[in-house]
Amino acid sequence: MMMLRKAREWLAPKAQTIDSASVRRGDAVWESLTGGFHSPSETAAMRVTAVYACVQLITGAISSMPMHVYARARDGDLSRDQSTPLWWILNEEFSPRWPAAAGWSFLVASKLLHGDAFAEIIRDRNGNIKGLMPIHPLRVEAIASPDGWRLVYRVQPDITILSPTPEAQAVRTIDQDDMLHIPGFGYDGLRGVSALRNSLSTAGTLAISAQDFSASFLKNLGRPDFALTIPNNLDDAQFARLQDSLDRHKGPMNSGKPMILEGGLDIKTLTMPLEEMQLLETRKFQVEEICRAFGVPPFMIGHTEKTSSWGTGVAAMGAGFVRFALRDHLNAFQNEINRKFFRTASRVAEFDTAELERADLGVMMTALRTALGRAGEAPIMSIEEVRTMLRLPKQITGTAPVQTAPTAPDGVQPPETDAEDKPNE
Repeated sequence: MMMLRKAREWLAPKAQTIDSASVRRGDAVWESLTGGFHSPSETAAMRVTAVYACVQLITGAISSMPMHVYARARDGDLSRDQSTPLWWILNEEFSPRWPAAAGWSFLVASKLLHGDAFAEIIRDRNGNIKGLMPIHPLRVEAIASPDGWRLVYRVQPDITILSPTPEAQAVRTIDQDDMLHIPGFGYDGLRGVSALRNSLSTAGTLAISAQDFSASFLKNLGRPDFALTIPNNLDDAQFARLQDSLDRHKGPMNSGKPMILEGGLDIKTLTMPLEEMQLLETRKFQVEEICRAFGVPPFMIGHTEKTSSWGTGVAAMGAGFVRFALRDHLNAFQNEINRKFFRTASRVAEFDTAELERADLGVMMTALRTALGRAGEAPIMSIEEVRTMLRLPKQITGTAPVQTAPTAPDGVQPPETDAEDKPNE
């Protein structure tokens, strides 16, 4: 395994440091340094509550799902692998620095906003997987091999390390077998389409502008702009005196003070009703635009003006959310983990979506009774399978409960047994 890894590193393109001459407008480095020219930066986009709510909803749903590892038999049946150490990595701890829940949230948010999620696969000397290290997409450059058959990844240093070692300060080249790369929609063989630079480029920018304008408008106590008119021109001294007078009325503390106008000064208010500005309608429309970009129905982030077309009840909404909003992401993560972790059809890892799709207790119990075989129907599940689904302990089979006769208190004779209850002699 070590010889194979060294051969891959030797065949991979040599790492090069990125200098200022290689930074171009519109690329990932430009976006990280300037926040983008035509698109909002990640920090600016997350200040919009609709973007934050959509990202938090999807990341929270996926990070809370357990991921199980299954062994596949020759006939296709799946059985849970309870002893694999990969379960701990996928569900509890990616690595000492990354809890699994935080790691999943970071990877899903990277895929949603930047179009790709990256995590380095950490292996021991024998090639066994011992952890995952998530990497921000702006630090990664995907490079095709000379024949176009494989990928290697050039990774910039981690700037979050306070006192990095010389190895941590170097640009590294990682082979595709040691990198989880989960691309999003529009994957072209190198990278997926970034939502920040495409679907959120206009909607996100307008939402940020409307939000900033609303904050500025309210900070100014909702007062529109005004103009001062005078029949004659002012000299420099008069203009400076007027400017000084206006400065005394700045800020919320001075907003109620009366303004003294002299020398024929007249104040003209520049009115612009909120109805004409369509500010509220614009902000509502941007919520729907952002939800459309993430595939999330507006009602799931608190925008309740539109009714749901997914049906009524928690079960219907949960099933619709998994089917239409999450399935694409879940399938992408499962596919990449299976082909990088196992490279065989005999073992698979899958997310367990039962919690989100579970119906209410009455409907679920009725369905389980039918599965066990009710009213003479053929059963399709066993008692143990039902108890496993309900997370109940297994029954102890092969032993019957021992029934003991009741004991009487000391000094009291037990009652005589009736003749008909005695066994035949």
